[in-house]
Amino acid sequence: MNLAANTRALLEQALETYRDSPRAVGWLQRHLDRFGDPLRLAVVGVRETGKSTLVRAIAGEKVADEQAGMAWFGQSRHEPTLLDTPALEDGAAVENICMEADAVLYLVRHPHNAELDFLHTLRDHPIARATAVNAIVVLSRADELAGGRPDALISARQVARRYRREPEVRELCQDVVPVAGLVAFAARMLRDAEFHALAALAALPRAELDAQLLSADRFLQRDGEVRGPLLERFGMFGIRLALTLVRRGTNTPDALAEELVRRSGLGDLRDAIDRNFSSRRAALKTRSALLGLDVVLRMEPRPSAAPLAEGLDRILASAHEFRELRLLAALRSGRTRLAPELLTEAERLVGGHGTEPADRLGVPAADIRPAALDVLRRWRGWAESPEFGESARRAAAVVLRSCETMATGAR
Repeated sequence: MNLAANTRALLEQALETYRDSPRAVGWLQRHLDRFGDPLRLAVVGVRETGKSTLVRAIAGEKVADEQAGMAWFGQSRHEPTLLDTPALEDGAAVENICMEADAVLYLVRHPHNAELDFLHTLRDHPIARATAVNAIVVLSRADELAGGRPDALISARQVARRYRREPEVRELCQDVVPVAGLVAFAARMLRDAEFHALAALAALPRAELDAQLLSADRFLQRDGEVRGPLLERFGMFGIRLALTLVRRGTNTPDALAEELVRRSGLGDLRDAIDRNFSSRRAALKTRSALLGLDVVLRMEPRPSAAPLAEGLDRILASAHEFRELRLLAALRSGRTRLAPELLTEAERLVGGHGTEPADRLGVPAADIRPAALDVLRRWRGWAESPEFGESARRAAAVVLRSCETMATGAR
């Protein structure tokens, strides 16, 4: 049986063991049922990080209810369900967020002032440390990093790359992605009246309008009834960017919306979610289920539950999906070191750039088997190389197992 099937079987065994405890049965059944649900992705941050705006930009519209201060936004069965949580300083229960969500988007306004305590809390559990890093850091107001200039996202991507290389950050998250959340949301919900207002502004003499775009106060000095709502919806960065695009020939509402979404960084965030979370849905769902089982074992210990604890330990020790994710985190954090050329290939082979064999091997689908056999031979040699230290050999062994799985066509 695979990882998910083994975990399901363990939960069913736990239901039988705890059949006399309504609380435990309800908890376990809930986690068992969640296997069939979309991935649960919590959007977390302190105040003024733009959580609700980003959630709506990703999901498009609210389609679910609110529970205990947390708003659920559903998408399709194959895309994550988004959880808009209370601001962390408003008393959001971190443990509750950790149990409700399979993965986390952690929003910060600026990396140099970012508090990483929440990400440390996500890892402050033996099962969490043994399984997967399940967080992406989002620079959610990326347009502010360069004073709202039209090229702000370019600067923000440079900041994100530097931040991503910091050892502490690399150990706590899988990626750092800049997004202008306000622009992304405004673009997805762009109204015809807003487009026509922007087009009218773009038609003004360039020198006259550029002087008004130097600050929000100057912008609002004329025709505030029209410009005020635009400023609230797009921000100065969004207005400057939209006007630049209109001047360059983006002349329909749909075309402008598409270009604003692209330049907002929302597409990059969606790609990161797909690459790091959606493609790892089974492993992340299993991780949540094992955390749920561990809660029951700790809250209601009993001698008859000893086989459950042993089964839990076996899954954690033997699941190759978790080994891949642990290795990926160790490689990215620098805790496990390989030569640069091997490091890049190892990250790709264990699914760091996508979990499909073609993504891992970097070849078309028709060439998967010969490519897998080629890397299998090379990594078998490195796994047995006396020149490798112990941690490098352990890393090579994990990569080798991934190559063997691809070569035999199991994936």
